[in-house]
Amino acid sequence: MGKVKISEHPLAKHKLTLLRDKNTDSKKFRELIREITLLIAYEALRDLALVPIQTDTPLASTTGCRLAEPIGLVPILRSGLGMVEGIWEMIPAAEVWHIGLFRDERTLRPVAYYNRLPVHPTVSVCLILDPMLATGGSAVKTVEILKEWGARRIKFLGLLAAPEGVEALTRAHPEVEIYLAALDDRLDDRGYIVPGLGDAGDRQFGTA
Repeated sequence: MGKVKISEHPLAKHKLTLLRDKNTDSKKFRELIREITLLIAYEALRDLALVPIQTDTPLASTTGCRLAEPIGLVPILRSGLGMVEGIWEMIPAAEVWHIGLFRDERTLRPVAYYNRLPVHPTVSVCLILDPMLATGGSAVKTVEILKEWGARRIKFLGLLAAPEGVEALTRAHPEVEIYLAALDDRLDDRGYIVPGLGDAGDRQFGTA
């Protein structure tokens, strides 16, 4: 599996089961996405660089740490939006840059329609956020866009993936680490993850 990390946390497994349930309503679905993202992000951000700083406690001075690397969140519109809040809870200073891609249902290829990246990179680490890594086309395209922009470190955070999507992203960008809550069985003939959880965007925003 190379750079693919699948969460073994009991809470992630429990919450993912609730997320899959077809009877989970949109409000609860959004809450679960935020909570699972928080758990996955802990692992994805484990290797962030730190610099020492001096700080004063009520009793004495001591040496502490602060993050040395600015972080950028890149949610793939629209379903990736639901993953932002969980990471913002941990890192309120993280910048958010949106990339809009949709999948052509005939060709299953990604089509770009929105990009609000600044002219030059302003962060050291970019986290691509997308609940579903299905065919891998959108993730591959987003990494290409970020590399052309000048991003140096890129990681992908998702909830579910199909083996086909993992293979596509790993083959195109083998240095990109992939963090997931689960790796599912396969894609169906429409390019949906099985068993999956349906359309993550529709279920978040109540548009199914």
